[in-house]
Amino acid sequence: MVLRTLFILVVLFIIDLYIFQGIRFLARNLAPSTSRIVFIGFWTVTGICFLILGTGIFIDWHHWPKPLRTYSFAFVFVTYFSKLFLILFLLVDDIFRLFQWISNSVGKLFGVKPDIAGDAVKSGITRSDFILKMGFIVASIPFAALIVGMIRGKYEYQVRKVRLNLAQLPDSFKGFRIVQISDIHTGSFMDKAPLEKAVRMVNELKPDVIFFTGDLVNDLHSEVVPFMNTLAGLKATHGVYSILGNHDYGDYYQWSSREAKSENLRRLVNAHKELGWDILLDEHRHIEKNGERISVIGVQNWSARMNFARYGNLQKALSGLDFSPVNILLSHDPSHWKAEVLGKVKEIDLTLSGHTHGFQFGVEIPGFKWSPVQYIYKEWSDMYSENNQHLYVNRGLGFLGYPGRVGILPEITVFELHNS
Repeated sequence: MVLRTLFILVVLFIIDLYIFQGIRFLARNLAPSTSRIVFIGFWTVTGICFLILGTGIFIDWHHWPKPLRTYSFAFVFVTYFSKLFLILFLLVDDIFRLFQWISNSVGKLFGVKPDIAGDAVKSGITRSDFILKMGFIVASIPFAALIVGMIRGKYEYQVRKVRLNLAQLPDSFKGFRIVQISDIHTGSFMDKAPLEKAVRMVNELKPDVIFFTGDLVNDLHSEVVPFMNTLAGLKATHGVYSILGNHDYGDYYQWSSREAKSENLRRLVNAHKELGWDILLDEHRHIEKNGERISVIGVQNWSARMNFARYGNLQKALSGLDFSPVNILLSHDPSHWKAEVLGKVKEIDLTLSGHTHGFQFGVEIPGFKWSPVQYIYKEWSDMYSENNQHLYVNRGLGFLGYPGRVGILPEITVFELHNS
């Protein structure tokens, strides 16, 4: 943990040194007093970020007061995420400089006079000035957006309605309403009011069943305790079914012993039960209506990406299952669909996942959507269908790390099932 933090600090310091060279270049014509203010401001922000990260070496950040922890790391994230955009422009400028140096060196070799004015444009501003100023302007856009996302976006719950046609759906389930929520991350919430709002919105949809697809907490079972009464208010005709997500196992926390970690998981599983939720740990259930049924299968977290643990066992969950006309799988990580479900267990009609959060940052407008997470997960939001098998990836209800959402807003999904 200490070595990893020190490595991160070294990398960030190198980034800051690189950016500072660009700032010095732009500030070269400013008055000395103004330049001094700019330089002090830059290194003050950097120093605060290093203080936050460095303190975590000596005092486990899990024990920090929640507001301090949340907004301290948000400050670091917003600062360096914005700097990444600036670095792209600095690299472009340095590439131009490199080619110009090569060109001038070759010219000297053959006796050609260097193009001293080659770095200027008609307006009188040098190419470097233009590129660097554009870099600062562009970097300020995500910076401002991330600030707004912390103030507003994280609680702008969006209800997304999906009509799903399943050819084998029993007639008794025509119009059956499934509400999916995912990735609540109770450890990130400061108070109950936002979750109370979300619970009201879910209940107003009058769901026949509610599926929760993992990550109830960030690390510790105790994070859900203040919200038990609120979440117990979720109501559906056929109840609430839930599974675990990667954060629910406590893998990202430094435990005193294996026993302590196991006890944390046991208590979290019990919390699901105390909420009145039917938690599926590599198990299946049937939902019956007028003598007809559909099946619900729930697996523990299983990811095709090796940096996430594999706890789930789909074959165990399917053991002894007499498949229904329609079978729905709850699996937290969407990469599980192509790895073990699609084309392999053809009886599974619909898989419901979460996990990605849509990176909590991106662009969604009619006809176009983009998020950095799409370079990690090909299936990261909405519906994906192939050979009559479907995967839906929920954008998540809560947030993690960065306490906000920009463009990719928190989601409550309601599916209405039909057979034509």
